[in-house]
Amino acid sequence: MDQSRIRNIAIIAHIDHGKSTLADRMLELCGNIDPRDMREQYLDSMDIERERGITIKLQSVRLEHRGVVINLIDTPGHVDFGYEVSRSLAACEGVILLVDAAQGIEAQTLANTYLAMENDLEIVAALNKIDLPAADPDLYAAEIEQVLGIPAAEILRLSAKTGEGVSELLDAVIERIPAPGGDRDAPLQALIFDSHYDQYRGVVSSIRVMNGQLSTDTKLRFMQAGATHVAEEIGVRTPSNKPVGSLLAGDVGYLIAGIKDVGEARSGETVTTAIHGATEALDGYREPKPMVFSGLYPIDGDEFSALRDALEKLRLNDSSFTYEPETSGALGFGFRCGFLGLLHMEIVRERLEREFNLSLISTAPSVEYRITRSDGAVVHIDNPSELPSPTEMSQIEEPYLLASILTPSAYTGTVMDLCQTRRGEMRKMEYISPERVELVYRLPLAEVVMDFFDQLKSRTQGYASMDYDNDGYGRADLVKVDILLHGEPVDAFSAIVHRDEAFEYGRKMSKKLKELIPRQQFDVPIQAAISSKIIARETVKAFRKDVTAKLYGGDVTRKNKLLNKQKEGKKRMKSIGRVDVPQEAFISALKLDD
Repeated sequence: MDQSRIRNIAIIAHIDHGKSTLADRMLELCGNIDPRDMREQYLDSMDIERERGITIKLQSVRLEHRGVVINLIDTPGHVDFGYEVSRSLAACEGVILLVDAAQGIEAQTLANTYLAMENDLEIVAALNKIDLPAADPDLYAAEIEQVLGIPAAEILRLSAKTGEGVSELLDAVIERIPAPGGDRDAPLQALIFDSHYDQYRGVVSSIRVMNGQLSTDTKLRFMQAGATHVAEEIGVRTPSNKPVGSLLAGDVGYLIAGIKDVGEARSGETVTTAIHGATEALDGYREPKPMVFSGLYPIDGDEFSALRDALEKLRLNDSSFTYEPETSGALGFGFRCGFLGLLHMEIVRERLEREFNLSLISTAPSVEYRITRSDGAVVHIDNPSELPSPTEMSQIEEPYLLASILTPSAYTGTVMDLCQTRRGEMRKMEYISPERVELVYRLPLAEVVMDFFDQLKSRTQGYASMDYDNDGYGRADLVKVDILLHGEPVDAFSAIVHRDEAFEYGRKMSKKLKELIPRQQFDVPIQAAISSKIIARETVKAFRKDVTAKLYGGDVTRKNKLLNKQKEGKKRMKSIGRVDVPQEAFISALKLDD
């Protein structure tokens, strides 16, 4: 097809502003789907996406409207999957910026718009959900004009639910978004912007051809991986896979080349022909860097090898999480996993349990600390049990975020209070309209990963939204709190916390474990300690059998003799006894929501 009749676009928006619903209406309008087969969130292929009502993986589809081919990419909205959005934008010339007409600009809206501007993409702005009683399109069109500089007169009004205004939006895309560039006679340069693993076909890559021509049965070279494979099948998604003979510069499609390892077809990889190919690779992507770390352990130790196989398979579909084996004295063999955020961690764990029938315990999430040892060596640790003793460290640094929070101005005070109690440092406060304010805080990541987002939502009745970016490392007064059971440290409960919060963490964990650990034949002390200093203690009292029940009077010495004998027995048992902690206690103690 002539390049002037192709448009490549992505839909970007804050979470729940209607991206997937708009994609549904476009599929219907362009006749890609039989009305009998239509379902909500058609492009979302995973069950977990449908249940939660969120998009996790980007999806591409080829539409035709008035003789023009529109390659559409539906992107996730949640901040944890922001890297999926950045990958989509590299394959496009323009974006549809979708804003909820009842809520206005949210944090992710701003972040994604700036990302599109950095990529020099054309922006078509649209207000969605104009059918809602609470919608106020005029107010929010003026807000978009003020904050983003997009003229209010150019902002389209539509309802993705009813289909009103969707045809006009597609017309605007054809008019305003430029056709793709690229030389069809140059050597092949194609960019992989997503890959997933199919157990029957191997790796299926989403691909955008920048220059040249990609044809079936051509021997291809993957430039960063250095691997060569033959193109078994290339095609376009309509949204079902439709094989074609070739893809030309400007086209978006998929590539199957019998690859068994997703590592050879990573996102950002440049594909060229093995003979007379391109000499330079395209600009790729930064690898997504894990921010939150947690241990995953099978409840049944025999499932360790099944967990390892499951992680290998899941990584083929989601290359953004990392894992490596680790052992814990309390939990046995497991894996230390790195995730992009808490939602990502929840979803990976849920997919492991559902798709591979595993029962897992996850340890409390932690972040990656930077330690400078006394000898000047710098090491990174993500597991509290690896923290060197205070005498071996000269300093400890923790990662920071620059968080942008948009909230109704009525909640400004409560949001500021939340950020300050989490050791936040205000960087900016700006009213984007009389009713809404943007707060920018520098916050330690460790304070955000636990329940910051939940607290933010509950304190603002769900109206606040947040986006964040990494902001390097900062020095902090951090200590490791160990939990000792009967004098033995239990590594699963260790945590690195700020010195000011150490006592509170130790007290809470001791109290919680006192309720969860069953009584033994001897007293079990539960202690929280920083190095050798005990900062909190609770005691699980022993069972006590009434050994004097059989006595019926007589001298008191008979009673004392039996009690002393019992005391000696308990003392001996205490010296050789081991505290058994049931798995349920670990699961309850490590629950995030508490």
